[in-house]
Amino acid sequence: MTEPLDDGPPEGLSPTEQNMWNAFRNGSTYDLSDTDPLLNDPFSPRPWGPERSVRASIVARLLLSGPSARPGRVAALKLRGVQITGTLKLAGGSIGPYVELNGCRFENELLMPEAHFTTVRLVGCAIPRVEAARLRTEGDLHMPRCRVEHGIRLTDAQIGTDLLINQIHVRPDRRGRAITADGLSVAQDLQAELIETYGEFSLRGAKIGVSLSLRGSRLRAAAERRALNAPQLSVERTLYMTGAWVSIATGNQGATPPFGIAADGTAVRGSRLQPFECYGGVRLDDGRFGDAVDLNRARFCLSPHEELSLRRITTPELRFNAERPEEGRVVLNGAKVVTLIDLAASWPGPGGLAMGGFVYENLVPYEEFPLSRRLEWVASATPEYSPEPYERLATVLRNSGEDADAREVLLAKQRRRRETLPLAAKLWGFLQDWTVAYGYRPGRAALWMAVLWAAGAIAFAQVGPEPIKKGEHPEWNPALYALDLLIPVINLGQDGYWRLDERWQWASAALVLLGWILATTVAAGASRLLRRG
Repeated sequence: MTEPLDDGPPEGLSPTEQNMWNAFRNGSTYDLSDTDPLLNDPFSPRPWGPERSVRASIVARLLLSGPSARPGRVAALKLRGVQITGTLKLAGGSIGPYVELNGCRFENELLMPEAHFTTVRLVGCAIPRVEAARLRTEGDLHMPRCRVEHGIRLTDAQIGTDLLINQIHVRPDRRGRAITADGLSVAQDLQAELIETYGEFSLRGAKIGVSLSLRGSRLRAAAERRALNAPQLSVERTLYMTGAWVSIATGNQGATPPFGIAADGTAVRGSRLQPFECYGGVRLDDGRFGDAVDLNRARFCLSPHEELSLRRITTPELRFNAERPEEGRVVLNGAKVVTLIDLAASWPGPGGLAMGGFVYENLVPYEEFPLSRRLEWVASATPEYSPEPYERLATVLRNSGEDADAREVLLAKQRRRRETLPLAAKLWGFLQDWTVAYGYRPGRAALWMAVLWAAGAIAFAQVGPEPIKKGEHPEWNPALYALDLLIPVINLGQDGYWRLDERWQWASAALVLLGWILATTVAAGASRLLRRG
């Protein structure tokens, strides 16, 4: 093959390749699509003839060392309905022209590791595999509606603006991974809406400059892997694992963002909600999210040994109103959230939730979330007694002004603790609970004091005690004497002046002891109210 001339393509090219060469110099779209949609589908098994085929080596030559643009034009590779035969090898190359391929077929894998592009758009293409580790782009990388049979590798890739893979279908590589993007860096948004993956989507250590959207996507695990494996993921704004309203009327099939997604995220006539679905484990451990993690109506289908793991994540807002997982566990150990927005029906039952060290500052339920259900939520997370989740909930309720609810939570904590004690301590706990509710219901202690005072006044009315010192005693008042015994510290002028026999001495001692216990309980409750005031 000879070197190209300035006024035409080199020798040895097929007529199709010559036309592609000229279209490249003009910056125009070379369209070989058929008017029959059945013959134009790149995903159908119907073969495309040589009249629609170009060699991958010629495409690589255009991109790596192609001819100059015609005067007044910008060189660009724009193909539609073209089949690329052979293996397109762009590894390590620097590709200046704009690249856009619509509805094309690749015979073999696309190799572009360590390549440097401006902007690449592969729309609705059939590709056996994409190998693009350490790829760099100045602008966007778009692959919407593509189908990739043996996985995509974007490890340590750097995308200058947006990465858009909406409605892509990716099957796994031989290691069970559909998309491997560990260490990926995206300057702006990563849009992966309505995607279908049949292997692990790996984003370990990835950094997203704005938001990561998985709206309406279906992620499926393969080969004993997770469906989404993204520890140490960093998203500057929001991670969306939510539903998407889908309708033919809401978009254009040739448009980007993709056809079928309502732009404002709300229902329109003739639309349906496609929830985010995950069939397999999810790992977001140690993630950092600048605005929120949104799980609105998400569906997690886990096996008994799989987890939705949010260990040690940090985010200002966690929106947890997903569908309740039937199996598996939701793990929030060590997570730090400013505001937890949740739904009672979304949390799993006993044994399905773990939140040791989970820190949150505000609770904002989507719907009514009664305290009894909130206590069930804590109990589900503590199959073995742990005081910390109860204390965290009580602190949050107290800080929001719900002091009575906070006391109920701490009372529930004492009752759970009682179950772990030996028999003697358990009996003492039952007595404390029955009498003064462990001090968290001071009104009950005040009532007991009133009852004991009345009983003491009636009992001591039957006594006519002798004074200890004649002429140095007040007039006997059984009600005031009983009250003087019950109320510690304060002297009402009755105690210490009368000689009682042994039986009444024991009664007096019992009143003094009970008075100290009950008065301390009342004082503690009153001091909590005063602190809140």
